[in-house]
This record gives sequence, C-alpha cells and structure tokens, in this order.
Amino acid sequence: MPKMKTHRGAAKRFKKTGKGKIKRASAFHSHLLASKTPKRKRRLRKGGYTSEADTAKVARLIPYK
Repeated sequence: MPKMKTHRGAAKRFKKTGKGKIKRASAFHSHLLASKTPKRKRRLRKGGYTSEADTAKVARLIPYK
C-alpha cells in the first residue's frame, strides 16, 4: 500500500501534542488590528485546541505529525 499524504495546508496550521490533542492558533490576529482592543489582541496571541467534533477530521489530514 502507498503511504498516506499529509495535507500541507493543515500541517502548517496544526500540531499534535504528546497526548494526541491537536493545537491550533487563534484566528483574527493577522490584520485589521487597529480596530481591536489591546485586551482582545492579547487574548488572540494564545492558541487553543481543536474542538472534539473537529479533532478526528484534522487528525486524518496530519497522519505523521
């Protein structure tokens, strides 16, 4: 059987942790920042984890990460 291919777009956006959770960055922090409050921009620096509903879908896209 051939190897599965990693979805390169997903590989740049998600990382697997040691326990199998999938880390992600926050959205809405790349442009139009002048209209956002400093508190909101600070919170957007922090990442998060994918939701339970999306974890299986994303894990299929990054099988070797």
